[in-house]
Amino acid sequence: MRSIITVIVILTFITACEKPVNKEKVRQEVFQTEKSFEKMCADKGMQEAFYFFASDNAVIKRQNDTLIVGKENIKNYYGNPAFEMANVTWTPDFIDVSESGDLAYSYGEYLWLIWNAEGDTAEYEGVFQTVWKRQEDGKWKFVWD
Repeated sequence: MRSIITVIVILTFITACEKPVNKEKVRQEVFQTEKSFEKMCADKGMQEAFYFFASDNAVIKRQNDTLIVGKENIKNYYGNPAFEMANVTWTPDFIDVSESGDLAYSYGEYLWLIWNAEGDTAEYEGVFQTVWKRQEDGKWKFVWD
């Protein structure tokens, strides 16, 4: 009985000593992750960027409510040559963070620019929403986009 009480006291002490999550710091981490993601899209292409920032079991929803499940399938989706003639920019307008600091979501506006062989550009605007999860190594990866 004494050992059970000791364990309870130790667990209570450890829990009470945990520092609260600095949500503003985490928001900034997620914002910087979003901007790094956007930059990699421009610098290295959609396929590499979406693959790099996706968690292993990430899901993306695309046209006609199609769900693409898993990092490898996302990579294959963005391997379409049409994405080589495209660029996307976005900025999160809002980011919220879970109490534990390991989940966050963001939303904001995006702009796709797609060029055709003749050099004409089509623009597509919309609203994005992304769910982010902190990985064991501390990095943020998206689980939903």
